[in-house]
Amino acid sequence: MKSNSHPQNYKPQTTNSKLSYLRRPMAKYSHDDIVPFKNSEAEKKQQVADMFNSIAFRYDFMNRFLSGGTDVRWRKKAIKELKEIKPETILDVATGTADVAIMMAKYLHPKKIIGIDISEGMLELGRKKIANHKLKDIIELHSGDSEAINLPEATFDAITVAFGVRNFANLEKGLEEMLRVMKPGGKLVVLEFSKPKTAFFKRIYSLYMKMAAAGLGKFITKNREAYEYLNESVNAFPEGQHFLDILNRTGYKDTYLKTLSLGICTIYCGRKEQR
Repeated sequence: MKSNSHPQNYKPQTTNSKLSYLRRPMAKYSHDDIVPFKNSEAEKKQQVADMFNSIAFRYDFMNRFLSGGTDVRWRKKAIKELKEIKPETILDVATGTADVAIMMAKYLHPKKIIGIDISEGMLELGRKKIANHKLKDIIELHSGDSEAINLPEATFDAITVAFGVRNFANLEKGLEEMLRVMKPGGKLVVLEFSKPKTAFFKRIYSLYMKMAAAGLGKFITKNREAYEYLNESVNAFPEGQHFLDILNRTGYKDTYLKTLSLGICTIYCGRKEQR
């Protein structure tokens, strides 16, 4: 899928996206209420931003360490789901330190990638990585909320979210907002943690998430809450067919999923209907 236009600048814009949210009541899911800091009165978005700001300096290392480098392969497989449509404009939601954005620039060769995230600490590191890779002309990173994207309708050929939808305070609102800024025929690719299905591996994985990830997270980043939140939010997230049902409910078409590494991670895809 190609287009002759692409976003030159990320600027706040007035949109009528809120009108789409009034079409039907938004469903609530158990993971919407999972927060990193249980004693805090701050709303989930602020808590998530504070959490990622506090672990940003070790985020990439912890991902590689805790997954044994498998997270890099997961990202590459997710990106491959966009290869057939040849997107020229891509939005990377919850971009973090820009791992996926940088990979997409190298493997998909789009004209423009815009990454948004609510954590300035993560974005600061991402901008340094982008500069080191000499990709500043292709990738822009901006502070942005997935549930209120400050860009016009039908802006992007593709949208990606890697390990970010669990952090949405309102899952359906975020999905609808991404659909709004996607061009007709555009494609969404979501990469998210899930739980293994085989009983034996599921027990091992559960033990690892409860003990090893939280313990190592505390030892390396001095922030045990972040990795306890990871475990709790993964357990509460509506994965598999349930998440596909949510994509369908919010307006996506041709949805499908692919499980990775015995179910530890899942790729979810959907399209915006052609007009």
